[in-house]
Amino acid sequence: MSNLKITKKHHKHLNNPFPSTQTSHPFIEGTLFFNSQTVPSHKKFSIGKDFQLLWCSNNGGYLSISHQSNPSKLIWSTIPGQAFVSAALAETEVEESRGSFVVKDGDVHLVCNHQTIEEIRVINQFDHSLEAINQDSQYGFEQKNDLNSSQFPMLLISGWIFSMEKRKKQFHKAGISADIQFETKETSTSARYWLLFDQKNRNQIGFQVMLGEPGLKQSHKTSPTPTGRYRSFRRRLGQLRKRKLGFCRYLSRPRGYVTVSSAEEEIQEMKVAESTKFNRVCLTYSSEAKERFYGFGEQFSHMDFKGKRVPIFVQEQGIGRGDQPITFAANLVSYRAGGDWSTTYAPSPFYMTSKMRSLYLEGYDYSVFDLTRNDRVQIQIHGTSVQGRILHGNSPSELVEHFTATIGRPPVLPEWIISGAVVGMQGGTETVRDTWDKLRTYNVPVSAFWLQDWVGQRETLIGSQLWWNWEVDTKRYCGWQQLVQDLKAQHIKVMTYCNPCLAPTHEKPNRRRNLFEEAIKLDILVKDKHGQPYMVPNTAFDVGMMDLTHPNTASWFKQILQEMVDDGVRGWMADFGEGLPVDATLYSGEDPISAHNRYPELWAQINREFVEEWKSKCVGKGKEDPEEALVFFMRAGFRNSPKWGMLFWEGDQMVSWQANDGIKSAVTGLLSSGLSGYAFNHSDIGGYCAVNLPFINYTRSEELLLRWMELNAFTTVFRTHEGNKPSSNSQFYSNHQTLSQFARLAKVYKAWKFYRIQLVKEAAQKGLPVCRHLFLHYPEDEHVHHLTYQQFLVGTEILVVPVLDKGKKNVKAYFPVGESSNWQHIWTGKLFTEQGCEAWVDAPIGYPAVFVKAGSIIGESFVKNLRDLEIL
Repeated sequence: MSNLKITKKHHKHLNNPFPSTQTSHPFIEGTLFFNSQTVPSHKKFSIGKDFQLLWCSNNGGYLSISHQSNPSKLIWSTIPGQAFVSAALAETEVEESRGSFVVKDGDVHLVCNHQTIEEIRVINQFDHSLEAINQDSQYGFEQKNDLNSSQFPMLLISGWIFSMEKRKKQFHKAGISADIQFETKETSTSARYWLLFDQKNRNQIGFQVMLGEPGLKQSHKTSPTPTGRYRSFRRRLGQLRKRKLGFCRYLSRPRGYVTVSSAEEEIQEMKVAESTKFNRVCLTYSSEAKERFYGFGEQFSHMDFKGKRVPIFVQEQGIGRGDQPITFAANLVSYRAGGDWSTTYAPSPFYMTSKMRSLYLEGYDYSVFDLTRNDRVQIQIHGTSVQGRILHGNSPSELVEHFTATIGRPPVLPEWIISGAVVGMQGGTETVRDTWDKLRTYNVPVSAFWLQDWVGQRETLIGSQLWWNWEVDTKRYCGWQQLVQDLKAQHIKVMTYCNPCLAPTHEKPNRRRNLFEEAIKLDILVKDKHGQPYMVPNTAFDVGMMDLTHPNTASWFKQILQEMVDDGVRGWMADFGEGLPVDATLYSGEDPISAHNRYPELWAQINREFVEEWKSKCVGKGKEDPEEALVFFMRAGFRNSPKWGMLFWEGDQMVSWQANDGIKSAVTGLLSSGLSGYAFNHSDIGGYCAVNLPFINYTRSEELLLRWMELNAFTTVFRTHEGNKPSSNSQFYSNHQTLSQFARLAKVYKAWKFYRIQLVKEAAQKGLPVCRHLFLHYPEDEHVHHLTYQQFLVGTEILVVPVLDKGKKNVKAYFPVGESSNWQHIWTGKLFTEQGCEAWVDAPIGYPAVFVKAGSIIGESFVKNLRDLEIL
């Protein structure tokens, strides 16, 4: 990316606690012109077999796309008389601090905000127009090989984008003493554009925007009809195009551009300006005032994004994210560490709307979806071209299914990880055995022990931290293999921890390998601008990041995973992945800002490949035994992560009740990610981040822990975490109350295992999430659109209304419109028969407000299992 300034603020000790918000290029608006001599006034064009595009010259001209099955429903349309392709050249500043990033737009050097349409061209199978454009211009359509699989006909819209300047001129007439000043419009810069539409499958239409280089200066003046000077200019324009820009001959056509006022503009003169590339491309199209936008990956603060600017950039979610006073404190101590409502580990350039419209971008460039205008959307892409897809679907579930059919879906999870509690523990062998004894006393169904500190711990300035050297610490976990085998004998798995970073370990005692030094010798670490290993600041120590674009990295790291699995480990947290520096040098040579968004997908891909390769190497009983299947879970992701990741978790929420970064945000993140293809997601029971500062104290209370247990008893995985300050937090093993409730909620989780297995299979087949926002199944209910974290569905048969506020003993449940069955309260059996109404429901600790569809087999089986487990 050119015109880029990077500012690093890793080591500033006192910072502005109220940093400025992320700034983006202002909303770009311009006029659409079209060539009345070459563009018809009204015409329908086929795109493939299933889509059609309508061009209409009314009100200045607009495009609209619909599916042949429902021509009256527009899935994408432009705004009459308004430019829909624009571009700019602007300065970019990226501020970086320990995994937190902010992308700012600086000075704008050039904006081409007006647009012409010269031609709408149908491209059939034997048309070589695209090849000519790719050969003759300095840009090419992305993924050319994919065009061979597209369905014909395609549609190519071409023309110019340009900027216009107002200049004052003087006019003196004999007999008048004073000069008369008037304004004229002159086009200062222009560039060619091409917009290609092609059908990808029955439910998706692809689009690509390609730009030529800006470099033409033109002068416009208003004229009612073309003149001789226009015709003379047209000849010169054609010669300039062919000689200077190398465009195809068929693109050189006369111009009779029509505006909303029907006034035609004449281009009088042109000269070639200094050539430079755009680094912003904008796509603008229509929306409706009451249209609601969902998706954008894992978002923690909002479900509906209408009225907001949504940046798509992988990074740390932040500490507080706007909840005060913790965000203030985090920003003060570390630059922008507090984050804001938009910061997330796993964004996605994808959305669906309440009007059943859906679109996503391909590629990995930084982008901003500007939804601040009532009547339009503008996507601003930091790059030189745009590629994406428009989806057709008649319901939210159809849109999710069509989206995930392309980006990929997760595999079926091993049954063992969704059978009981995954117990997050630290402390070493004896601590694990003591806790195991307690859990057996309370008859807790346990699937696995997740031992984050298996690599050992060290003391740093901020407390105890892990050694990032991915091998077992035999001092902390004395008798490691025996512990693994003893747990296995009771059908309990052991899970561990790793990430794509390596720390120097010259001070670590009892290490067998120094993975950091091995990686340096293999030359597989990300490099800085000087060609040296890039030491990335992380909390209290610096680490090297594996260069996942290097061809030797994957095989080396898979050997590390193999050693771990050989010891009997069957799962692990694949942490981090969101912190690739934007000034790094990669083996692939790619732009590190785009690679930054791709990095978590590469990280997931390496882990997933190992899982599949390991499975293929197993023989006999081991290959067929589902109890031996591997699984990993991760937090960082991008658009295609559902294809590679097996399971996700939501990262490091605060141990609080707050909305932007506490238990409420865990529900919002769960549901927004589910609408974006992340079918399997969950959070740490009780949250993770505790803070002990003067006047600012966040520690996990027992009440919060128990309510979080209730919440996670209805997510894909029921997993605990001690948090970053275990001694400050209430734990499931703290006392009789916490242990008994942990046992109770683990059994509740077990009681719907049969349905969970069914939903996991459905997710692998269709991409539908286990936990669902009500919008997925009740899109016509207006009240549903106002819900964020208040309640959610498990599949279609269970409705959960969690207690998310301190001291509350009841909740307000909403029963949506459009359901054919009544809802039955699982604890009392009470039926709620009225649709579209709210009701207060008692929810004492241990008895969350949960409802099933009356008379359904799923509901009856769930209630029966609760009775059998002596929970009901």
